[in-house]
Parts: sequence; structure tokens; C-alpha cells
Amino acid sequence: MRKKELRLVVTFHTTADAMAMEKACKEHEVNGRLIPVPRAISAGCGLAWCAEPDERDAVIGIMDRIGIEHEELHDCMV
Repeated sequence: MRKKELRLVVTFHTTADAMAMEKACKEHEVNGRLIPVPRAISAGCGLAWCAEPDERDAVIGIMDRIGIEHEELHDCMV
């Protein structure tokens, strides 16, 4: 079992937004990955973007540039 660490978790209203986030982050070399939404969080779709907390500005910047709508930003143990 992996040790849980503090992560930035971005939730989305739709799966399409989550998939667009994955594509945009890969194209712009922003670290992170899609994960199932953690149980402690409730979200519109079942996918979330997980990244290091220090990537917050880069993640928000990508969403603003590309026009990806997120539901919420969470700092949680994943």
C-alpha cells in the first residue's frame, strides 16, 4: 500500500473536462495524473486531477488558458 501524501486534487463537473485537463497538462508538461475522486470528496464526475501542491499555479494557469471548467480545488491526503 502506498503512503498517503498531501496532494492538490482538482474535481470536475464532467468527464470531458477531466480528459481535457489530462491532455492539456501532458502537452504543457505540467505534472499530475487522473485519479478516481477520493471518498472524502464528492464531485460531479468520478475523475479528478491529482498533482503536487506546489503545482497549483501551473494547474490553474492551464485551466484558465485552455478554458477548462473545474468544480473545486482540494488539498487532501491521497
